[in-house]
Amino acid sequence: MPTPLRYQTAGESHGHSLVALIDGLPEGLRIDLDFINHELHRRQGGYGRGARQRIESDTAEILAGTRAGVTIGSPLCLRIANRDHRLDDPDKTPALSRPRPGHADLAGSLKYGTTDCRGTLERASARETAARVAAGAVARLLLRAFGMESFGFVRGAIDVQAPIEPTATNWSALKTVRDASEVACPDVETSERIIELIHRAKTEKDTVGGWCETHVFGCVPGLGTCMQWEERLDARLAYAVMGIQAFKAVEIGLGRACAARFGSRVHDAIVYDESTRTASHFGFQRSSNNAGGLEGGMTNGMPVVVHGTMKPISTLLQGMPSVDLRTREAVQSQYERSDVSAIAAASVVMEHVVAFEVARAFLLKFGGDTMREVESAYLRYRSMS
Repeated sequence: MPTPLRYQTAGESHGHSLVALIDGLPEGLRIDLDFINHELHRRQGGYGRGARQRIESDTAEILAGTRAGVTIGSPLCLRIANRDHRLDDPDKTPALSRPRPGHADLAGSLKYGTTDCRGTLERASARETAARVAAGAVARLLLRAFGMESFGFVRGAIDVQAPIEPTATNWSALKTVRDASEVACPDVETSERIIELIHRAKTEKDTVGGWCETHVFGCVPGLGTCMQWEERLDARLAYAVMGIQAFKAVEIGLGRACAARFGSRVHDAIVYDESTRTASHFGFQRSSNNAGGLEGGMTNGMPVVVHGTMKPISTLLQGMPSVDLRTREAVQSQYERSDVSAIAAASVVMEHVVAFEVARAFLLKFGGDTMREVESAYLRYRSMS
């Protein structure tokens, strides 16, 4: 039986490189490095990013798992080099004994019994997400081969949210607007207001978080399962998004707003249209998508919709009240080079971890040792609709 699709990452913020090891890919998937590198470049962008992004130029290198750019069924290993690699130089990466509230500094130092937060912060850093974007970009190549597309963006920040609703027919046009935005928001007016908020935060030595959103179009019904709780696709999506640095909440579809409505205004009525039987939803359509494309842990043919909330960056230029771990005296937290806001990058990361989980569910249903087998199983399923 094929190995379930999975990945691991390795590497530190200022180590020599980041690595993504992806297992469970079928033989025969062409790896488009240009696409992967384009997505890595997107992760580096966004208004409010710090100086690190002017140093790095993230590109992926295939170390193993392909022949002439095509997967051979073995684990795929991707490497992203760090130009700013100075972890082993104590003069350039000095000990950090004044933990930053909101960061992993204090919890990690207590966990590992040290007064130096450096080891924890190096791995806890969001720099690690470059490897996750690379893994997710590979998953997106698989999804694209079967007509599925993921679309991630920034919905808003502080007191502003974009009044847009992505659909299967307009998401491509919204993508053009998103890509022209400095904050990855597909609404011009909202983008301008978010930039103003970030600029104000920078002036006041503060930071800004925001709301990110991902839609996956073209999913057939039945990806995921209701049979085992840990394999429910909504559960795995929540797990993946909450695993992104600085994310504090995940919602599927209508999310927490469900509690403010009666059931008749929450559940999505079902209609059948024979003329759309060959579409990804098999003709079973909904007038709304409050469920976010997931019912009982499985896709229902509607677009998968996931919302994520990112807190403001934990490293503030002004510092915050803290304690020196060596002396136990009250101090201001230590400053490490950081961003004022990274919500644009966060939306890219979220888009890719969501895509990876959808691809994993897809291969669990249609998996085979080769892309030919996967395609055969997929087409057979489609013909049964």
